[in-house]
Amino acid sequence: MSPLDQLMNILGKLPGLGPRSARRMVLHLLKRREALMLPLAEALFNAANKVQGCSVCGNLGGSDPCEVCADPGRDRSLICVVEDVADLWALERSHAFRGLYHVLGGTLSALEGIRPADLRIDHLIERIREGGVKEVILALNATVEGQTTAHYVAEKIASSGVKISKLAHGLPVGGELDYLDDGTLTAALQARRQAS
Repeated sequence: MSPLDQLMNILGKLPGLGPRSARRMVLHLLKRREALMLPLAEALFNAANKVQGCSVCGNLGGSDPCEVCADPGRDRSLICVVEDVADLWALERSHAFRGLYHVLGGTLSALEGIRPADLRIDHLIERIREGGVKEVILALNATVEGQTTAHYVAEKIASSGVKISKLAHGLPVGGELDYLDDGTLTAALQARRQAS
C-alpha cells in the first residue's frame, strides 16, 4: 500500500470522515506540507507518546494527576461522574463546574457485555471512602444505558452518606416545543418547578 493510500485509509477510519473526506484532507495536507502536515505529524507523535490517563479521575492529559485534579482552586467536596472524557471536556468548556470529576469509561450495557467490573465504579467508591466528598453529581447521558448506570452507581454509593444529585433534563434554552422529542418533553414536565 502506498503512503498516500495508507494515510487516506487511516484518516477514513476517524469518526465523521469517510473515504472522500479523507482524500480531500490528504490533498489539503500535502498542499500545505510545511505549514500543516509536518506540525500535525509532530503533534500526533507527541500526543501518542505523552498523553496519559489520570490515575485519579480518568481524564486524559500530559500529566498524572491531570490539570483538573492538580488544581488547588477546585472544590474537592464535589465529584461529577461522567461516562467519557468527551463529557468531562464538554462540562469544562462551560466553566460552570469547579469541582472534580470521575470518568467511568462507558456505561453498563448487557447487549455489549459491559458489566460494572468493566467500569471505574469501584475506584469512585474508593475516592468517596477516602473522605472529604460531600456530593456526587451523576452527569450521565439521558439514554437507557446512561440512566441504568446512574441508577446502579447511586445504589452503590447510597450508604456512603454523600449527597447524590443528577443533572436536570428537559427543555433546552431556545428550544421550541414542536421540535422536541417525547422523552425530552416528558422529562421537562416531570422536572417542572414553580415560576418565579
